[in-house]
Amino acid sequence: MPRFSVIVPAYRVQAHLQESLESVLSQSYPDLELIAVDDGSPDACGALIDEAAARDPRVRAVHLPQNAGPGPARNAGMERATGDYLVFLDGDDTLAPDALLALAGRLKETDEPDVLVYGHARTHWSGETLRGPAAGQLTECAPAPFRLADRPALLNLPPVAWDKAYRRDFVAREGLRFPPGLHQDAPWTYPALMTAETIATLDRVCVRHRQRRVGGLSRTAGERHFDVFDQYDRLFAFLDERPGLAHWRPVLFRRMVDHLAAVYTRREALPRGARGPFLRR
Repeated sequence: MPRFSVIVPAYRVQAHLQESLESVLSQSYPDLELIAVDDGSPDACGALIDEAAARDPRVRAVHLPQNAGPGPARNAGMERATGDYLVFLDGDDTLAPDALLALAGRLKETDEPDVLVYGHARTHWSGETLRGPAAGQLTECAPAPFRLADRPALLNLPPVAWDKAYRRDFVAREGLRFPPGLHQDAPWTYPALMTAETIATLDRVCVRHRQRRVGGLSRTAGERHFDVFDQYDRLFAFLDERPGLAHWRPVLFRRMVDHLAAVYTRREALPRGARGPFLRR
């Protein structure tokens, strides 16, 4: 049983996928399995994944018959995972050198928490690299592990799946799954933080997240961005099923409004003619 299962969904990222896979396989902490999921990609992603699997026995290649989206692709990876902890990485992102070594050390220090939140840097198409907004929330000086109620400001961080490690037993216990559609990280990230009995933080950049000028799903205009409404419907349905979490509803409502406003104001997200219907909904 490996320490980490690193799950990498890939769709139309052939220009960056090899670098992403290599950033995992070259880690100084080798106790891992890399589950690379070809999400029905029409480019060479599937071939690159098969080549990596032929070179390194730690790579498990998964090929979906058709494009399902990042959420179902990650679920397919989780179904095959055997590691103690799940780590998600987008197919055009990279792990920083020694990232898994740092994760392993912090997990041991904090008594194997359900969720470990770590830092990331955003690499822009212009070459500029900026540390993500989590930096101020990742202090290691406070007691750890802790519960979300002890540091609720973690809910103010962007709801992304790829800046956290999740204990696989915890994910199975809570039945956490990614939904289909865009903006699928919100109904995964918030439930994970709310239901975790133990959380820890690592004040270190472990992921380099690529901000593509064009081509990324979140930066491609289309009415698929209306999926964001369905994702928050799923999140609040999750709360309805768990009355003990009802006190988080006002915080999550504010986070939803911020998210909707961000989609509405991003020119590259909504096509001409969609902004009015989006605002009305």
